[in-house]
Amino acid sequence: MISAPMEGSIVFLDSGVGGLPYLERSRRLLPGRELHYIADDAGFPYGTKKPSQIEDILLDRTRRLRARLHPRVLVIACNTASQAGLSALRKANPDLEIVGTVPAIKPAAASTKSGRIAVLATERTVADPYLDDLIARYASDVEVIKLPAQPLVSFVERSFLGSTASERRTAVMPYLLPLLEAGVDRIVLACTHFLHLEPDFSSACETAGAWEVEIVDSLEGVANRLHSLCSADSAPLVARATCSSPHSGRFFLTSEGPADPAYTAWAERFGLSGPEAL
Repeated sequence: MISAPMEGSIVFLDSGVGGLPYLERSRRLLPGRELHYIADDAGFPYGTKKPSQIEDILLDRTRRLRARLHPRVLVIACNTASQAGLSALRKANPDLEIVGTVPAIKPAAASTKSGRIAVLATERTVADPYLDDLIARYASDVEVIKLPAQPLVSFVERSFLGSTASERRTAVMPYLLPLLEAGVDRIVLACTHFLHLEPDFSSACETAGAWEVEIVDSLEGVANRLHSLCSADSAPLVARATCSSPHSGRFFLTSEGPADPAYTAWAERFGLSGPEAL
């Protein structure tokens, strides 16, 4: 069914479910906006692809979502995608406000007491010169350990729902232990999928007695940027009375055929209707 245009909405795009925490946090600052989510399951995962492949995927998905949803703002809720394709997306869509996600190197470096921080990311993000540039600009006076944790992306996408605390602890410990042994006191989650595991990272740090370690992400930065954009926006907010629930919004997938039932559970978990095909 073809839906009516929804000018004024905000659309979050990620390779899968990683960007959902960004949508959730943004709701607190933008309660009157329609916030929609696209999980690019047809393109999942981004972290193992070449930058040119990611760029092509993003250009295609953006054309499709603009035709369907007519958003006011597009959030690329994925560090890997932001690094690989944000510049090309903005060039191809000069009339659309596009917000990317950037690894929170700056606040981590500014707050470290030990002078050592770590960045957990996908294989592509760790290898991208963009990350080295961020480190050079904002963390040149501290030691930065870069650690790829690609398997955690698939764990969150495929196994997180229904997992036990013990299973999640088992998933994060191979990445956390070497960082604790190295003496880091800030761990930057530079992949949006990892934010679903933030409580598990924090709990494991406490269990290990590493009370000084803080987990750092870009949630507040992205939400504040959206709030700033929309505060000066002349586009009308969606009236609360027209929203089907306080968490009104829709969940889309990019693949054809029957949806994985897990995505229905993810949509319900974050108060979204769907999933439906983009």
